[in-house]
Amino acid sequence: MNDTGPDSATPTLRDWAALAADIAGWGRELGFQAIGISDTELSAEEGHLFRWLDAGRHGAMHYMAKHGTARARPAELVPGTVRVITARMNYWPRDAADADAALADAQAAYIARYALGRDYHKVLRARLQRLADRIQGEVGDFGYRVFTDSAPVLEVALAAKSGLGWRGKHTLLLTRDMGSYFFLGEIYTNLPLPVTNPQTSHCGTCTACIDACPTGAIVAPYELDARRCISYLTIELAGAIPEDLRPLIGNRVYGCDDCQLACPWNRFAQVAGERDFAAVRHGLDRASLVELFAWTEAEFNSRMEGSAIRRIGYERWSRNLAVGLGNVPRSAEVVAALERRANDPSPLVREHVAWALARQRGPESGGQRLEEN
Repeated sequence: MNDTGPDSATPTLRDWAALAADIAGWGRELGFQAIGISDTELSAEEGHLFRWLDAGRHGAMHYMAKHGTARARPAELVPGTVRVITARMNYWPRDAADADAALADAQAAYIARYALGRDYHKVLRARLQRLADRIQGEVGDFGYRVFTDSAPVLEVALAAKSGLGWRGKHTLLLTRDMGSYFFLGEIYTNLPLPVTNPQTSHCGTCTACIDACPTGAIVAPYELDARRCISYLTIELAGAIPEDLRPLIGNRVYGCDDCQLACPWNRFAQVAGERDFAAVRHGLDRASLVELFAWTEAEFNSRMEGSAIRRIGYERWSRNLAVGLGNVPRSAEVVAALERRANDPSPLVREHVAWALARQRGPESGGQRLEEN
């Protein structure tokens, strides 16, 4: 980060268009698939944000409302900002176990594909800083701040405005040539660079993402109720997962990819060239629910070192796995795994273990009648 911030004097440069082209090239050299530039006008998105907040669809993510208008007003968040350099990097992991097969295997622990490798915050932030350093080497000191899902920033809106894609009906950024499996990052700057043009939407009449959502969280095109979203329930929510939603979560223990797996544009998705995003880093693409539930807290902290998953902590991780085990067809191995943690020190974990055991011992298990097993 530049300690001077965007209040610094804007440098004199004779050709802003040439600099913008150079920035795009430097970004590609650093592993980004696309670089865009947007202005800071987000009034339409601001209105949508506050309607979403007023409807309570952010659930317990109180930080979404905490920063008020700063989320939709870049110059309010970082004074002096006139442009936002946006960046896109693919994350689909090379050689990962088939996602659909993992979802179909009730015994498997499904981890959202973006979390199978190294924590993306660290990877993207370091690359964006290197890009900012390269710009500084060209123009001298300038005002900027680097963000990667780390501040009140409307990332998808800025990426769409700068032409990196369009907002899909699942609310994620989408492209015709690479689908939607990518991370986003930004550099807020005081450099008056020329903006890049937005893309037109190509979702058409398709509702595949809406139809695929296991919990009905996409309540309408471009409208997500986070309170029903599995990514929210397994990552953001700190307390108990609502009982009526637990059976719908299945074996998804960290995030969810269903809306993206169903999207026709993702048939053009490309695997990540970034080695840090490879699934072999943690081996979670082939892990079982029972195996992961047996980890101690020390094992969790050690094995998840460098992973985005470590951020949710051992308690939520255990809670999520207990729900997954409650959705497995009845098994002596599963019952034994749950019983070993029936007296877990965490009341949150104990409550979800008790629910899972009741499912395992009841007349039905994992949503399937016993005679079907």
